[in-house]
Amino acid sequence: MLLADPRGFCAGVEMAIKALAWMVRSFEPPVYCYHEIVHNKLVVERFEQHGVVFVDDIAEVPPGRPIMLSAHGSAPEVVAAARAKGSYVVDSVCPLVTKVHHEVKVRAGRGFRIVYVGHEGHEEAVGTMAVAPGSISRVESEADVAALPQFDEPVALLAQTTLSHRDWEDVAVAVKRRYPDAWTPGRSDLCFATTNRQSALMAMVARCDAVVVIGSANSSNTRALERLAVGAGVSRVCRVNEAFELPDDLTGVVGVTAGASAPEELVDAVITRLAPRHGVELLRVTEEDEYFPPPRNIRDLQGAIGMAATVLLGGSPTTAPTPDDRAFAASNVLAALTS
Repeated sequence: MLLADPRGFCAGVEMAIKALAWMVRSFEPPVYCYHEIVHNKLVVERFEQHGVVFVDDIAEVPPGRPIMLSAHGSAPEVVAAARAKGSYVVDSVCPLVTKVHHEVKVRAGRGFRIVYVGHEGHEEAVGTMAVAPGSISRVESEADVAALPQFDEPVALLAQTTLSHRDWEDVAVAVKRRYPDAWTPGRSDLCFATTNRQSALMAMVARCDAVVVIGSANSSNTRALERLAVGAGVSRVCRVNEAFELPDDLTGVVGVTAGASAPEELVDAVITRLAPRHGVELLRVTEEDEYFPPPRNIRDLQGAIGMAATVLLGGSPTTAPTPDDRAFAASNVLAALTS
């Protein structure tokens, strides 16, 4: 078996899961979350078992309840509605998505027409487009680009962060061909973690008789990994939510990877189920040490709880511990929610 590295949770998912876990431990249930915190069936079910209610409309949240907004980013009016209704609101949007929202706001404010490459209906795309709905046109294919008019205003080219390079490249080339002066950001909108997972997959596909991609069907980056493996000519590609979905007849060299919202416990279960006779070879293409700290109000909550506990135990507020968020992996935090 070949095991891709990097795989699984990215920094944005790590941050969001740990933030929601803090809310679960800090507030009486139910805690409400706008959309799935991340696109993974096990993660969502684990939080549901601990009193989290996932909703697709802030109107479904009773007044005065704690609310978390998902890692995919929310429309400005959703953020405003949550803050007006919730007793405690945490926006766990990935900083990379925030970057794109900022780019949309700035370019729209400067009179640009934004051509945004993103998947129809994906929560990140919906939230991003809502930042400047009158100034943005979504495309997903070269045909979509060809159907665009010749705009009078300057054009800016932006992207959904979880696109694969294959999804992005041909469409981006078509946009630049249609609008040669199109502005693009100095740093790519594509998520570094998504890119790293795709690179790790592509480094092993030539050796694989089959590839297993772990992750949910509504995870954009997971489906991108699946498409890349198929496009690379792997004769058998299986995307699974959990190990029990694996077919029983996989043979030869099997490559295993996981989308950015899939916890490591699913990877461990897949390895156990496959039980490779010749062991597991780790195929690492890069070290990934990116870290996103918790949202500020989660850090404030951590500090308040630490100070209260210190004072109740007879200590001085000046000696209250500062939680070391980096010391706890989100996969371990998620596994602890079973207790």
